[in-house]
Formats: sequence, C-alpha cells, structure tokens
Amino acid sequence: MNIDFLGFIFYEKSPRYVLNHLTLEDISKIGHRGKTGVFVNKSIEKVAETAEKSGLNFIQLHGDEDEIYISKLKEKLNPRIGIIKAIRIGNQETGTENKIQQATSQLLSAVNYFLFDTDSKAFGGTGKQFDWNILNDIELPLPYFLSGGISEDNIDKIGILNQNPFALDINSKFETEPGIKDLEKIKAFKGKLQ
Repeated sequence: MNIDFLGFIFYEKSPRYVLNHLTLEDISKIGHRGKTGVFVNKSIEKVAETAEKSGLNFIQLHGDEDEIYISKLKEKLNPRIGIIKAIRIGNQETGTENKIQQATSQLLSAVNYFLFDTDSKAFGGTGKQFDWNILNDIELPLPYFLSGGISEDNIDKIGILNQNPFALDINSKFETEPGIKDLEKIKAFKGKLQ
C-alpha cells in the first residue's frame, strides 16, 4: 500500500508489544525504508542495541525522554537513524500552548520530527483525539506527525490546521484487535487522503 512508516512497539506494557510476535531478526529482514521503533522511557543502551539488531530507520520516543537523553542516544546510534519525539497533549488547560512550545523549543536541535499525540497513562494507543486547534497556537519549527484517534470520521477536520502534518500516525481506529491492522480500512482511509 506504499505506507511510509511501519511502527514496531517496543513498550512491554502495550498490547501491541512487537516482541510477543516477532524477533529482532524477523524485523531486520523486513525490507522497508521507514521501520520505526517506538520506545517509552527505555535505557539508552537498550534502544541503541534494539535499533542495531532490528535495522531500524527511525526511533520514536514516546515517554519522558529529554534533550540530554536524546543527545546521549544519538551518540550511540547510527547517524542515519532519525529521531521522532512524541509530545503528549492532555486536556486543554491554561498554559498548555506554552508548555508545548517550551518542549518543542528545548528539543529542536535534538530531533528530526515531532509527533503530537493524546496524553494517556498508557503512552498512546487510546484512540482518543486531542484538540488539534492547540497546534495552531504554537510555532511548529519542524515537520510533525499527527497522532491520537485519527480516523475516517475526523480526517476531514485536518483542514483546521495552519501547518499540515508531515505524516499521519494511525493506529487503534484501524485495528480489528490491538496489533492486528484492518488492511481494508487502511486502504479506504488512504483513498480519502488522495
């Protein structure tokens, strides 16, 4: 289907934890230019080792990793591996835009992309959408991925965004069960985007 990125969840608490189904060697054999490993508060050494053994092209950091962590991680990674940092957005409250702007400013030189997702204790995969209008109230200095409850029902609302996302991160709304994608739903969704 000419998908640009394939996400592999390396977060043990996720129902989509990839190592319950595939080995690092299995992942390394998948010929795709956008293999993305998703990590949550994992040690730098473990992320670097997993990236090397599975042949990842991108690392998506979905936890509380800061610029110091990311700088140290980059020293251990192959320089061709891109870094995507998730910024989790909760219920809109006073100062939300300032917190997001501060987070993106601090990480600007450390990452290749931002990913904006709905905040949750599960670190994503909730199927819930945050208020996309928040993104119009901040300066977005890097290309970004939009995540969090994206579906056929709300994709037409993407027009409210001043800066279009670089990519859409779709997940739970396109599954028959956690980790099992509904390919027909994905095909229909892609058709709507064209």
